[in-house]
Amino acid sequence: MGLLLQLQNRIPDRWFLRRLLPSALFVAVAFIGMALGQSHWNDTALAKQRLTADLAKASGSLSAYTSATVIIYVLIVAAGAFAVPIAAEAVGALAAGAWPWWLTRLGDRRRAARVKRWQSANDLKRKAVRALDAKQPLRAARLKARAAAAQPSAPQTPTWIGDRLEAAAAEAARRLGVDVRTSWLELLLTLPDNARTVLTNARDDYDVACEALVWSCAYLVLGFWWWPAAVVAIILGLTSWHWLRRAAETLASTAEAVSRVAARKENAS
Repeated sequence: MGLLLQLQNRIPDRWFLRRLLPSALFVAVAFIGMALGQSHWNDTALAKQRLTADLAKASGSLSAYTSATVIIYVLIVAAGAFAVPIAAEAVGALAAGAWPWWLTRLGDRRRAARVKRWQSANDLKRKAVRALDAKQPLRAARLKARAAAAQPSAPQTPTWIGDRLEAAAAEAARRLGVDVRTSWLELLLTLPDNARTVLTNARDDYDVACEALVWSCAYLVLGFWWWPAAVVAIILGLTSWHWLRRAAETLASTAEAVSRVAARKENAS
């Protein structure tokens, strides 16, 4: 604990809370889970016994064993803190529909399936009215909710997030002449401070949601040795996925709003 407090004093709060603390928590849970295993998953006495045995080896002093344990723990935590953002970047790209070449066929099939299922908002509203006439209020409510979230055109990418971000990119390109997918830094440099801050925060929220999804996958893997971790993975994964969709919608809406405001200022000048 003292080591974590010292690190917090020397590392920016956002990086500490977002990277190091989740990594330290996962390593600690992994140690406990792998020590207990599936057969003794809730044996807290066994966990305390093994932890006591490890602490006894330290003999209350900074022995060689203690030093080695601390070094290994810090290295594993640091490795996790640096590896998760890299994995999160891949998750963000997949969620945004930017699938690698070796997934092209899978992406094409998924996009075709989404096009086949796609219905316009007007079609969904008409079905909702017919459901009300047929005295099916729950179906009508579901259709209205789908109509409110329906995309204005047929899907163009393998994912909903990809289509939403593509629409925002097209809006920004039409108004500002900048392709945000390849000229993100250029866009930030041309924006005023307040717009840059809002857009950066929206992108940061998207990245954090991607990192949370990566952690859910890590807990799922740990579940093969200690099943309660799989429960945590499912809860965290579902929450992170909804968070990611909201973050993508916020990012797209923010980019569209920034492009409209910037275009109006350019026209006014």
